[in-house]
Parts: sequence; C-alpha cells; structure tokens
Amino acid sequence: MQLHSNIIGEGKPFVILHGFLGMSDNWKTLGKQFAEAGFQVHLVDQRNHGRSFHSADFNYDLLSQDLKAYCDTHDLKDIILLGHSMGGKTAMLFSTQFPEYVNKLIIADISPRFYPIHHDAILEGLANLNFNALKSRGEAEEQLSNYVSDYGTRLFLLKNLYWVEKGVLGLRMNLEALTDNVSEVGEALPIHSKFEGNTLFLKGDKSEYIATQDEPIIKSHFTNAKIETIENAGHWLHAENPKDFYSAVINFVN
Repeated sequence: MQLHSNIIGEGKPFVILHGFLGMSDNWKTLGKQFAEAGFQVHLVDQRNHGRSFHSADFNYDLLSQDLKAYCDTHDLKDIILLGHSMGGKTAMLFSTQFPEYVNKLIIADISPRFYPIHHDAILEGLANLNFNALKSRGEAEEQLSNYVSDYGTRLFLLKNLYWVEKGVLGLRMNLEALTDNVSEVGEALPIHSKFEGNTLFLKGDKSEYIATQDEPIIKSHFTNAKIETIENAGHWLHAENPKDFYSAVINFVN
C-alpha cells in the first residue's frame, strides 16, 4: 500500500506531513514556495487521510513505516522532513527510528509528550453530517457549525469533502478508523527515542501545544533542537502566519 503524494519542483527532497484530519492539499501554497526555493517537495497524505489508502489499523509505528516505504519507493535519502501536529509526531518517531534518512527535521507546534483526546466534538460533527440530504459545501458547513464554532476550523475540516458521484458528497478521510483510534493521536514519543540531527521546533505564540515545561522533554529526545516562536499564530501557524513560518523554515534548512 503506497501513500498518495503531490510532488512539486526539483532539488533536495523535502517531505511535508499534515496533521490529524488534514491532507497534503493544506500545504500546497507553502509547498510551491519551497519548490521555488530549489527543493523537490513531497506533500504526502498519511494513511486514512486525503487520497491515501484506508486501513482499520492506525498508530505512529505504522505511520512511520508508511513513510519509510514511501521514501524507499521514491529513492529519497537525506531528506528535510517537516511535520505539523500529528504529522510532527510521525516525523519525530521516523527520525528516531530511521535517522539515516533525515538530514534536517522541522516540527510544527507539537511536543513529544502525551496529549489527552480533544477532538471529540469535531469527530462527532463529522460523523453527523447527513450525506443523504447534503447538496452543497455550504449546507455541510452549516451542519458542522452545531459542533465546531470556529469558522476557520470548519473550513479546514471541509476541505475533506468531495463529490463521490454526481450530487453525492462524501469525506475523503477514513472517519471510522480515525475515530476508533483517536487515542493514538496523542501518544507520547517512546521514552528512549533520540535523534541527534539538526532539529527545529516551531510554536505559535497563541498556541498551548508547546509550553515552557515541554522544552526539557524536547531537548531530551532531540539533542540538537532549537525552539522558535512564530508570532501572531495559533496551532495552525503555517496557515495563520505563512510569511514568518516560511522564513523560519528556509533560514533553518539553508
């Protein structure tokens, strides 16, 4: 089973992993900018997300193995690896399991620690979308607003909508498997996992995902890590302040 990806540009391989309930398309604009800066950008859909395969099994070990298989298929070595949120957790584990594949690691707004489940309302709202009655994205957005108050979050989630056939909408993600395995998303990096390569952690100044007390945990796993803050940004820092996010990443990789 091969992961779906969108590959843009030529040059040093730069792999980007989206977060929970996201997809590679969320990174298209920044991906193009990184490609213009001389990288071959791989925007990857992780299993049960976007256009990648569906499976009842879902945990970080599997996501890491999926990424290794992807790199082997595309003959990618010495990659720059960027992961946001859940994608950041995949990227952390991958770099500790297969350090020979990773030249530089960038983790966007997530720490190696455990996070309690906090996606309940979102998953419930998506599960209650009535695709027998829905005829437009607008109607779906209206239904979802009963569960998800933030407009930006609703738009992000509804990027998963697609026309299954004429007049019938559906979700690209494997909602059932993701709901069944949601407890896996917050799992901590295994305690002895270490990566000694160059690593950059980026946190949004309005986000609580990386707190001051996370810094010793980060340094214990990633001995060569720097932590930087992106101003005027929450958890979706790459979407909320793409300019500063791009600058921080480019300065680090160059």
